[in-house]
Formats: sequence, structure tokens, C-alpha cells
Amino acid sequence: MRHSLLVVCLGVLAACESSDKVSPTTLVWMDWPAEVNASESFRTRLVTWGICASNPRFYSGASANSEAVTFSPYYLVDGNTVYCATAREALIVVAIDTAGIAPGLSALVSRTYEMRGTVTGYVRENSIAGYAPVWTFGEVHVVSEGANPSRRNAAGTVTLQRDTLACARITPTGLYDPEGGLVLEDQADTTGLAYAFVRGYVYDAPSPVCGETRVFHLEAVN
Repeated sequence: MRHSLLVVCLGVLAACESSDKVSPTTLVWMDWPAEVNASESFRTRLVTWGICASNPRFYSGASANSEAVTFSPYYLVDGNTVYCATAREALIVVAIDTAGIAPGLSALVSRTYEMRGTVTGYVRENSIAGYAPVWTFGEVHVVSEGANPSRRNAAGTVTLQRDTLACARITPTGLYDPEGGLVLEDQADTTGLAYAFVRGYVYDAPSPVCGETRVFHLEAVN
């Protein structure tokens, strides 16, 4: 089993080989309902790194215990050879916008669980090369019933972009999607957001920002 964080091929026509095995990947971004009903599964947006393989099948690797929901995403790949990149193209890293279903969480009384996922090693200064640590992205609040679905907690590694009107948006790193950016609620607070790990939430602001009401409220930058 190959435990590479990203499988890229170097060389003019280098080939990636696989033989029906598991190829782990890591999370770039995650967002999920801030509040959910007990025992009900919920959809979580996942932005993960893609891989170079023949016929990759994505699995979110969702699990839960008494403390947290954890996503350890991976691909199942078959044994066919695939020509995946030239040396120049191998430098272009592409992220995939997908989703995972978190299992229902028990709660006799209102409580929180952590939301965790595997990330690339460079997120932590003391990480070991080639090791994918599990990082806490945030929390989900579990109630017995009547969960409010309007707000989504969110976290991940982002790039800062400005549109033609100079509006600041954050986009999950490596995700090339013109519609994938989130407008920052505070347009003046953009320091340190280039390739940073951020935490916050997405909600409907009372007043439009850059012509949009669905915005990202920044809480922390790592």
C-alpha cells in the first residue's frame, strides 16, 4: 500500500502504477452544519487532494467515537498503468471538491463533538515528513431535535483572491473553481490569509457584502 499524500509522476511520460490498493489523500477544506440533530447523519463538504491513478474511487473514510467525527479520505485504485504528468505538469496540484457523510452522533443532552481530518504534514511545524497528522477543524453542536441548518462551520487551508471589483474572497487551496470562493465578511481583515489554515463559519449576513449575503466569518488563522 502506498502512503503518499499526493501521487504525482515525474518525468516526461512517467507512469503511476497501482494494483488494487488503497491510496490515502488528505483534506484541504471542510465545512459542515454547525448544529445537527442527534442520531442523524449529515453531509460534510470535503475538498481533498486528487491523485494520479487509474479508475480512482473516492471514499471519505468517515468514523466517529464519543469525542469526534474523523475523516481519513482515500482512493481505491486498480492495477492499470496511467500516464499522469510530465515533469512540468507535476508541479500543478489539483484539489477535488467532494463530500462525505458523517455518521449520526448520540447526545442525551445538548453537547459538542470535534470535527477532525487528516492533513498534509506541513500544517504543523513539528510534523514528520510524509506523515499525515489528524487535525481538529472545529466543532459540531448536537441537539436532541430542531437543529438550525442556516450556519455552517468551516476550516481549511485557503488562498486569498480579489475579483474585478477588488472584493476579497477565500478559496480552498488547489481548487480551481470560479464559483468556489467565499466572500469575506470583514473585507479589511485579510492579513496573513495567503495559504493559511483558517477557521470560521459561513452564514447569511444581515447586509450584503460585495453584493452577496452568504459570507465567511473569520475566527482564527493558524
